[in-house]
Formats: sequence, structure tokens, C-alpha cells
Amino acid sequence: MIEALLNYEFLQNAFASGIIIGLIAPLLGVFIVVRRLSLIADALSHVTLAGIAGSLYLSQTTAVFALLNPLYLGIVAAVTGSVLIERLRRLYKHYEELAIPIIMSAGIGFSAIFISLANGFSSDLFGYLFGSVSAVSRQDLWIVLAIACIVVIFLVLFYKELFLMSFDEEYAKASGLPSKWIHLLFMIVTALVIAASMRIVGILLVSSLMTLPVAASMRLAKGFKQAIFYAVIFGEAAVIIGLVCAFYLNIAPGGTIVVTSIIILLLVLLGKKIWLAVVTKTERGRLA
Repeated sequence: MIEALLNYEFLQNAFASGIIIGLIAPLLGVFIVVRRLSLIADALSHVTLAGIAGSLYLSQTTAVFALLNPLYLGIVAAVTGSVLIERLRRLYKHYEELAIPIIMSAGIGFSAIFISLANGFSSDLFGYLFGSVSAVSRQDLWIVLAIACIVVIFLVLFYKELFLMSFDEEYAKASGLPSKWIHLLFMIVTALVIAASMRIVGILLVSSLMTLPVAASMRLAKGFKQAIFYAVIFGEAAVIIGLVCAFYLNIAPGGTIVVTSIIILLLVLLGKKIWLAVVTKTERGRLA
């Protein structure tokens, strides 16, 4: 494995991209889960699929798009979807959750149309759906790195504001924070992370990398920053183990990464349950 990693550029690209995504996806995922916006990741991933499918269709029919990386149209679609979700959330003030199924349905609908026009599934589209070790190019790696820089800068600049909005949005608005603009930026950054993650995890599974490590970390963490730390650790472990398994089994890495994340979550839940049982038994022994 190490020898192959040193010799093959596509493996270097895949693992470097995976490590970066394993950092930024759970990092942003903590804020998404705490703000109860987990389904937004699913909605944006389906919109991204529409952009990818549209790009693949245009590459077959228009010479100009033949050399264009589908990732670019995927990013445009994801960002557009994030802006539309935010607009719909404002339009339906008392039914904000309606924005998610509306955009998700639109994404699935356009995806189905473009996939049908492109004469069904291709190997390229399959790689975008479930991830691919061999399909990650050096250009994809630079795009992922650029998006990671944007995410880190955004979180450093707006950490306090996001923290306040996550736990008490009404107080954040009352204190004079431009919560609407910050939330819009947060949605756009989330869309960028989803678009960046699709080469490794796949469009249909990317939301799991933003939620499963967070779900495991919340069972162990005693504070918000600790939850972020554990989420990143679990995310990186899932990506690295998943990519290694995908390489040896010659299968799509999206499935192995998600299954690894689920195993980590189950181990954490089981370990916590055993620990609580031991502590309870010890306390009863002392009282007796």
C-alpha cells in the first residue's frame, strides 16, 4: 500500500483529498448538526448531482463543455441551491423546513432529466455518485485545497457568531448580529464542502461524512470544542480506513467510508453504554 502510494499520483491525490475532506466535513458538520440542519446536506448533494449530470450531458452535446471539469458546474449548482434554500426559508418563515424538500425534489428532478438525456449512467457519473479512488485528478486536489482554505478562514472569522447562532439564534438577532448574511455565507460554504467531497465520498453519501462523525463525537464530548475535536478525529479515521479498504477491495470508497463511520459510531455507543454500566455498578458497590 505504501509503495503504491509513493508511486501512483492518483493514489496521492485521493488520499490527500480524503484527508482534507476528513477535516473540513466534520468541522462544518458540528455546526450543521447543532443547528438541526442535517437534511440540508442531503438537499444540496442532490442539487450538486443535477449540476454534475448537466455538465456530463453538455460535454456530450457541446464541444465547449467537453474539456470542462464537471466539478465546476457541480459547485455552481450547489451554491445556487444553497442561496435558493435560504431564500425559501425566509419566504416560509413559519415553515422553514419546507425549503429542504423543495430544493431536494428539484435537484432529483433535474438529475433524472439530464441522466436520461445523457443516455443513462456512465462510469464518470458512477464515480461522482459513490466516489472513486482513481478518478481524483491533481486539479480536483487543488480545488479541494482551495475550498478547505475558504472553510477555515470562514470559521476563524465567524466562529463566535456561528456559536451564538447555533445555540440561541433569537439572542443573536437581538444583539445586532447580521445573522441573515452569516447564515447565507454558512450555506454557501456548506455547498462548497459538499461539492468538494463528492469525488471521494460520492454525492449520495457525502452528508453522512458531515453527520456520522459528529453523532459519535457528541456521545463523548463534554463541550463544543471537544465535540469538534472528536468529530475531526472520527472523520479522518473513517476516510483513511475507508480509502485503504476501497483500494484493496477495488470498490467505490464512498461505501467503505460510510460503513467505517457507522462502525465507529456503534463502537462509541457500545463503549459508552459499557462505561456507564461499570460506573453505575461501582457507585452501587460504594453505597452498599
